[in-house]
Amino acid sequence: MLKVAVIDGQGGGIGSLIVKSLRKALSDSVEIIALGTNAVATTAMMKAGADKGASGENAIIWNTGKADIITGSISIALPNAMLGELTVKMAEAVSSSPAKKMLLPLNQEQVDIIGITKEPLPHLVEALVKKIAEII
Repeated sequence: MLKVAVIDGQGGGIGSLIVKSLRKALSDSVEIIALGTNAVATTAMMKAGADKGASGENAIIWNTGKADIITGSISIALPNAMLGELTVKMAEAVSSSPAKKMLLPLNQEQVDIIGITKEPLPHLVEALVKKIAEII
């Protein structure tokens, strides 16, 4: 079974939407692991339907090495993102993981991805879920 790690921080809103959409579209055909930079984000993703959840730097570092797919906003690959919640070690673990990274181009960290058309979050998550379904 494919392991999809969903990483989020702060209130977990983006991660929750991803988890909910994955669960609805793929049912139990994937294992969804909620990885929060804090317990609030992890709890929100667990309520949205994740199979497992863990919080903090070590949990993110450990589990990114075991995932088949890592998803979240582009912020999860940027050191000190999410108002500093995303540590340098977390960003390094995400970037260095052999897992396929499927990141949403949200520009919350003063980073603009040039060549990407701006879309609302629900549309981005819908495209993400379709892409993950293709891999399965």
